[in-house]
Amino acid sequence: MKISFNRMEWAGSVGDLGTLLPLAFGMIMINGLSATGLFLTVGLMYVVVGTYYRVPIAVQPMKVVSAYGIALALTPGVITASGLLLAVLLLILGATGLVKVVARIVPKAVIRGVQLSTGVLLLSKGASLVVGSNSFQDMRGAVEPFLSIQSIGPLPMSIVSGVLFGVVTLFLLRSHRYPAGLVVVVCGAIFGAAFGAWRELTSIQPGVHLPEILPFGFPTSVDFSYALFALVLPQIPMTMGNAVIANRDLSFEYFGKDSRRVTDRALCISMGLSNVFSALVGGMPVCHGAGGLAAHYAFGARTPGSNLIIGGFFVTLAVLLGTDSVNVLHLLPMGVLGVLLFFAGTQLALTIQDVEARTDLFIIIVMLGITLASNLAWAFGVAIVLEYLLRKGKITV
Repeated sequence: MKISFNRMEWAGSVGDLGTLLPLAFGMIMINGLSATGLFLTVGLMYVVVGTYYRVPIAVQPMKVVSAYGIALALTPGVITASGLLLAVLLLILGATGLVKVVARIVPKAVIRGVQLSTGVLLLSKGASLVVGSNSFQDMRGAVEPFLSIQSIGPLPMSIVSGVLFGVVTLFLLRSHRYPAGLVVVVCGAIFGAAFGAWRELTSIQPGVHLPEILPFGFPTSVDFSYALFALVLPQIPMTMGNAVIANRDLSFEYFGKDSRRVTDRALCISMGLSNVFSALVGGMPVCHGAGGLAAHYAFGARTPGSNLIIGGFFVTLAVLLGTDSVNVLHLLPMGVLGVLLFFAGTQLALTIQDVEARTDLFIIIVMLGITLASNLAWAFGVAIVLEYLLRKGKITV
């Protein structure tokens, strides 16, 4: 596939910021991770995987690790330990080919269930950012933590920005002249600056900033044991379901034979190597994801040019600004990030349109219910058991 850098690729490149930035902000501010290492990891991973896979591919925080890590305010040592453990597991699964065995026993209905459940979670998270109830906003005690104005009359600023840019997105979603993603991000940053976020730029000191190696030291045995049971084991089913199997399936659906390099083994290996690097420079555990791919695609990404654009941006940000890089990203209001997340979730949830069988729909609905009540890892496990029992005729629906 050829590489393009047209307006649609620029728009598609920023499509997944709604997923990435809130979790990245939380892990930098709450868990104390290195902003330089985190954004350098994200940028380099975008560039390398885009170059290798030759189709657009997402780079995201690992959701279970990020969510639990932020909620429990875990130390950088525990986060680093989880990244190293996940890297080892993914490299073993990929290098030995064991991931193929896992992929063969996961039926299409479960893949679609993962996609729908993830899509609905993204929709929900997007809506929570717009209404101002996201955990990051609660933690900061403001619906728009980096704006000087928190409401216009009775309306919170997150709703004002969310509704405004939601309408803009709806009108421009199919426009090639004015790509929705690009317009929303650029105009959103201008909107944020106009309402006070410009102050975040006053303390920036440009220069050449290289990451420290193991800035928090090597994790202790206590860090590893806690990370294994609290973060890694719950993360693995979601990574296998969403970042590997569902991601590969969606890539083939979008790009056909151009996505031939997007295999289960390759995805495991690229995530494993990326997490080794991320742990070494004090970043967060990272993965690919069907939701992120849907977001990039929804806003116009069709070639690996979108990866090179967003990857180059994050590398430049990390190297030139170091720890101040997060200040630039504070220009985007939470409501704008919510809009990006909301439309990404919609795109991913719609992948179930090809499901017709009653038993498949049953599995998908059960997965969605368990995900909303508990988490995707439990839903994935229950769905595998249900599908086996249905196929063997042990139960009927």
